[in-house]
Amino acid sequence: MAKTSQPVSVVTGGAGFLGSHLVDRLLAEGHRVIAIDNLVTGNTANMGHLVGNENFRFVKQNVSNFIFLPEPKIDYVFHFASPASPIDYLELPIPTLKVGALGTHNTLGLAKDKNAAFILASTSEVYGDPLEHPQKEDYWGNVNPIGPRGVYDEAKRFAEAITMAYHRYHRVDTRIVRIFNTYGPRMRLRDGRVVPAFIGQALSGQSLSVFGDGSQTRSFCYVSDLIDGIFRLAMSDFHEPVNLGNPREMTIKQFADEIIRITGTKSAVDYKPLPVDDPKVRQPDITRAKKILGWEPRVEFEEGIKQTIDYFKESLKG
Repeated sequence: MAKTSQPVSVVTGGAGFLGSHLVDRLLAEGHRVIAIDNLVTGNTANMGHLVGNENFRFVKQNVSNFIFLPEPKIDYVFHFASPASPIDYLELPIPTLKVGALGTHNTLGLAKDKNAAFILASTSEVYGDPLEHPQKEDYWGNVNPIGPRGVYDEAKRFAEAITMAYHRYHRVDTRIVRIFNTYGPRMRLRDGRVVPAFIGQALSGQSLSVFGDGSQTRSFCYVSDLIDGIFRLAMSDFHEPVNLGNPREMTIKQFADEIIRITGTKSAVDYKPLPVDDPKVRQPDITRAKKILGWEPRVEFEEGIKQTIDYFKESLKG
């Protein structure tokens, strides 16, 4: 491929869990990739295997500040920078709001300046504690704007609003992906999300902390499936939000039992009070993704969770 025809992609949050997997996929597709991350929740170890790759460049920067890139040509801007787990956005409420507002504004400005396509990583949290189940993209949500989780929910809702404003007013070529619970290698062991929490507790012989009575549901999508959906969306010309996630729903108690079974741990389950505004149900309706992108998840839960457990076993050795 001639150098001039090589697509150039920017990935904000490129050192994070999802961002680093996206970087790998784009490189595999022949893109030159510029990853931007301020490393507040990202980790350079997630990009360690890319050292010396001439098609990869890392820029340490907070995208809530003005972004300048000298590249004359950028084809895609993927905005994936944000604290994304409750433990992070509860500790970093203002940076979370800023990266959703200022960071999205700055990255949209970059896409507009370079005439690039813009892909926003939104979230199922825009639906809040949903009154509709499963959640379709035309559902407006049930969000508490002043609750502790509101900093993340409203940051992403604003990000969607400004993305559509840039699409309508400035004619920027935009996409919005609403990401549901995703798991896999490179998750942080202590990021507060249920997959690393349960696996970490099981592998170290601790009790698994189940909040509430464990009847709340989640739907878990393996990371390679999610990244495939994101890439397909980026290559499409569809501008409305698209849910990406695995519709296979299970209760948190069922998930805890599965982790105990697969790891072979003797750990018990320890019930704790339910956090404020914790969603009771979470399941994507992926009809739109199937129709528009020809996408649906393919990795079975047991296969994906075993790969994730193996990753955490290695991490705990270190």
